[in-house]
Amino acid sequence: MKIWPDQKPYYSANQYYRQIFGDKVYKISLDIGCTCPTRDGTKGIGGCTFCSARGSGDFAIAGPMDIREKINSAIQMVASKIRTNKYIAYLQSFSNTYGPVKLLVPVYEEILSDERVVGLSIGTRPDCLSDAMIKELGRLSKIKPLWIELGLQTIHQKTADLFHRGYDLPVYENAVARLNKFNIPVIVHLIVGLMGETYDDFMATIDYMANQLVSGIKLSMLHILKDSLLYKEYLEKPFPLLDEETYIEWVAEAITRMPEEMVIHRVTGDGNRKNLVAPEWSANKRHVLNGLLHYMAEHGMFQGLNYKKPARVKHSSRTAL
Repeated sequence: MKIWPDQKPYYSANQYYRQIFGDKVYKISLDIGCTCPTRDGTKGIGGCTFCSARGSGDFAIAGPMDIREKINSAIQMVASKIRTNKYIAYLQSFSNTYGPVKLLVPVYEEILSDERVVGLSIGTRPDCLSDAMIKELGRLSKIKPLWIELGLQTIHQKTADLFHRGYDLPVYENAVARLNKFNIPVIVHLIVGLMGETYDDFMATIDYMANQLVSGIKLSMLHILKDSLLYKEYLEKPFPLLDEETYIEWVAEAITRMPEEMVIHRVTGDGNRKNLVAPEWSANKRHVLNGLLHYMAEHGMFQGLNYKKPARVKHSSRTAL
């Protein structure tokens, strides 16, 4: 059984960032006031149905403060718990490349200019990345490390339509290809246990992702939050959610199918407890993580164990005329 230096059976974000920065770093979540095309009427109203009213950035520092004040406030919230002065600013709420390039880029530059911020991770959508924006992101990535986090969630269009994702898989593939041209690392968000999806459906998404040119993935359980559109649907027509044991089994198997060099940034997520309706077990993030590590150790599982490299395509030696 393979174990990484931080004693996990997979390539964790902690290990990844230590390799880059030589020390532990901490993410601070900031809200810079963006929205999404599925919220402002461009592609829909209300956002993806599972998303909270704050665009899944419930813990992000928001409000009328300037950037420096938001960074200070975010650091103050965690300063007593950690021993570091190195932070990655995480633009988590909504879609943070959705807006005029000339207005958003100066915000990124101001964040990166803070000496305590060692990197910038930008959460967004594949359909919110213009060529002009990607070019600017490529420029900024030469100043300090920068990551783009894309909310794909699933490769299955039927499911994507259910939660109103608003774009097709080729849009995601095109965005990743263009980001790769500028050497911008991509982190992809996936949801485990989406409504109507089976084990085989989820593993199809995992096997697809395993051979994508992306830096890492984030895995999270489907949450039912009171301030989401999905809550109303769940009340009207309840659907089964994964129990903790099944979730751990699925995630453990998913990790074994990932190549060893792909970073596993998150293996579980915790929704805002004030709004969390189900599953209640997901609120205890530490318990889920410990359960996953125990399960993988017990079954001799580790990242890369079941990874299948894509078969090489044999090209004809004939030259087209």
